[in-house]
Amino acid sequence: MAKSFVLASASPARRRLLQLAGIEPFVFPSAFDEDSIVLKDPAALVEKLAVSKLQASLEALWQQKGSAPGGFFSTSPGLILGCDSVLSMQGEIFGKPDSAQEAIDRWKAMRGQVGELFTGHALSDGFTQNGKLSPQNLVIRHRVTKVFFASVSDREIEDYVATGEPMNCAGCFAIEGRGSVFVDRIEGCHTNVIGLCMPLLREMMIDVGYSVTEFWRDT
Repeated sequence: MAKSFVLASASPARRRLLQLAGIEPFVFPSAFDEDSIVLKDPAALVEKLAVSKLQASLEALWQQKGSAPGGFFSTSPGLILGCDSVLSMQGEIFGKPDSAQEAIDRWKAMRGQVGELFTGHALSDGFTQNGKLSPQNLVIRHRVTKVFFASVSDREIEDYVATGEPMNCAGCFAIEGRGSVFVDRIEGCHTNVIGLCMPLLREMMIDVGYSVTEFWRDT
């Protein structure tokens, strides 16, 4: 039987990536306020956000440990993963847009340019003292992927934003959706752009003493 895996994120794209890799996560989103963290270094920012989201979800799980998903606080705990992504371009850091107009303005600045998509990952085996993480059982990493945006027209930008897809995405685009036609190419891990670098996750699992195959659901 596969070990439990908790995803501290409401992102359908991250959940789908895990499912495609054979992992059926228990989705337990964090209520952490992303705006409470302000850092100028995108790598430091996504790592801090990822571990903060993981911590918030773990504390909430601890409060209901008797009914935590998958026996998460049993003698053989599973893993909990927190993630966050931002786009860095020309010294600016972009998360999710606050309005349709902001998304349009941002796309007009992004078109024909190159951005860097940073995704932070925080992984723990759930070892806890009163809901607090143990540093010995926590791994924090990030990955960066270069994104080359197409020179799209004003009409294409407006039509894309009108679909609503960019509103829930770091950098105003979803490469796994309609936004794929507006990206000329990428350099680096493609799943990182979706919000979760799968090769990095495997490495992090090894670092905390697990194999990814332990989490494969029965087929």
